[in-house]
Amino acid sequence: MARRALGPATLAVVQAVDAALTPADARLLVACSGGADSLALAAAARHVAERRGLPCAAVVVDHRLQDGSDAVAARAAHAVRGLGLPDVAVVAVTVGTRGGPEAAARDARHAALRSAAAGAPPATVLLGHTRDDQAESVLLGLARGSGPRSLAGMAVRTGGLLRPLLDLPRTTTEQACAELGLVPWSDPHNVDSRFARVRVRRQVLPVLEEALGPGVGAALARTARLARDDADLLDALAAEADPGTDTLDCAGLAVLPAALRSRVLRRWLAGRGAEDVGAEHVQGVDALVTAWHGQRGVDLRGGTVARREGRLLWQAVGRG
Repeated sequence: MARRALGPATLAVVQAVDAALTPADARLLVACSGGADSLALAAAARHVAERRGLPCAAVVVDHRLQDGSDAVAARAAHAVRGLGLPDVAVVAVTVGTRGGPEAAARDARHAALRSAAAGAPPATVLLGHTRDDQAESVLLGLARGSGPRSLAGMAVRTGGLLRPLLDLPRTTTEQACAELGLVPWSDPHNVDSRFARVRVRRQVLPVLEEALGPGVGAALARTARLARDDADLLDALAAEADPGTDTLDCAGLAVLPAALRSRVLRRWLAGRGAEDVGAEHVQGVDALVTAWHGQRGVDLRGGTVARREGRLLWQAVGRG
């Protein structure tokens, strides 16, 4: 029996998935919530995997943050199986509190996905983030004032995680579901204004579109791509400049460009065990290098940085 031709939106999602894969992607694992983005992604991944001869499975993460979340997860798994992916697992997780509800849920989800992807060879986990999600990430990073790395938004590929739909708008995944006869689940959290991302999506971006004209989301996503290229280069240079020791030479740091020096310092602090390093911490440590006048050290979570005989010294806080 001849296959039904793919609709234009479904074809766009299929092409995006196909273009994002490399020969190293030997197995695929689709993260599916039952929403439009992940359902369209699952359909496209099945199509691409079948054509390439790749194993393809899916996992639905139940965060257990809402009443009836187990039933929602079961419906999502049923919908994915209906797309022709019989290997679908539902994994329940416990969400902590560190970093706030959104970050904690993301950490729990990613841990579950990486565990599900383990094996030989490990599976590449496909995530359904779209261009709209990227634009929201850029605005949130801008609001935090956390620098180019935050403005770079989400990477297409991070370790074993792959986001093939970052160049497609959410309307494309929604239209793909309509073409495929799928009825996506609408997460109540996606309209809950307690979450910053929801406020950006429902209040900030519409105002920007109205004031500046259409295309703001696409422009923000393009900014993320450009910022990521710059940030990746600076991070690579910082890795080369970091000696990996518990002390740093202040004279050598002082001659580095500020953008590079701040990254060396942030990397060095993280490598010593400093936690939750913010811009103000890096600025304080940088002042020990560039504006030294005998000031005391800089306290961070996990330790203190002081200047001794022309070198920065990391002193860990005793644990016990």
